[in-house]
Amino acid sequence: MTESIFFDEQGNLRSFFRFAFFLLFFFAALALLGIIAWSALASIGQRTGLAVDELVAGPVAMLVHGGLMLAAAVGVGWFCGRAFEGLPFSALGWTVARGWWRDLLFGTVVGAGTFLAAAFVPWAFGSIRFEANAAPWAAVGGTLLLAGAVFAVAAAAEESAFRGYPLQTMLRAHPLWIAALPSSFVFALVHMGNPNTAPAFTFVNTLLAGFWLAVGYCRTRNLWFPLGLHWAWNWTQGAVLGFPVSGLTTLTAAPLLRAQDFGPAWLTGGAYGIEGGLSCTVAIVLSTAAIARGGVCKGRESRARSSGTLRT
Repeated sequence: MTESIFFDEQGNLRSFFRFAFFLLFFFAALALLGIIAWSALASIGQRTGLAVDELVAGPVAMLVHGGLMLAAAVGVGWFCGRAFEGLPFSALGWTVARGWWRDLLFGTVVGAGTFLAAAFVPWAFGSIRFEANAAPWAAVGGTLLLAGAVFAVAAAAEESAFRGYPLQTMLRAHPLWIAALPSSFVFALVHMGNPNTAPAFTFVNTLLAGFWLAVGYCRTRNLWFPLGLHWAWNWTQGAVLGFPVSGLTTLTAAPLLRAQDFGPAWLTGGAYGIEGGLSCTVAIVLSTAAIARGGVCKGRESRARSSGTLRT
């Protein structure tokens, strides 16, 4: 078969176009699911006399959004894998295979440790101090549990959307440092709409975090390890140490500790949190290098553990 800009010599749609179609279908599916969900909530509100904002305020709204995003990413990822590459659902990396819980647990430990390393730098220089939260233990415990649930769902949604099919389909044609760039760029771009962004550091650090999580996927060939990295970073950041999480504070009203930021903002991240400062850059780079030790995928890999043939 003749090779072209859209198709390779075997007649397969090229990886960049598979990536682009996923994004198009994903955002369309997310919008459709959002319309359906909010229409259903509006109908419930009419019967109960409550506004939609009252039904899904605060953490509930974040859980609903995370659930919708997860459903859209997994559904569209499965569809694209099946339609463009003949892949089974198991290729997405969410199967409960042997050792999955160890990957999740190890990712959780590394994610929490990486954030603690990021916080240690400004703390050592006196730029950040911590004090125990004087709130009732019930409030602190509620924050730890509720934030953990929300961060886990949100992290699963973002891993499916960025380190699921989009990263994996690019890896079937390119080495990691090329394959991870498009999904990491979009990952960074969508975070620029968060409150209190520090434009340069926010974008660069989130882009680097995308590579960090991509290396995590490559190290285990499943999404459980990057899920652990992602949710534990956010939970340690907000619910344990009391920093803003990507500029957001509404979810962690009663953290275990409260962080006091004395600047400079280029080091501590200011109102955006650690992710907007240099200490985050250093921690993410070092953690990525540590995870990558021993080798990660070099591109043009076989489809997945569960699939034996090659499709580039």
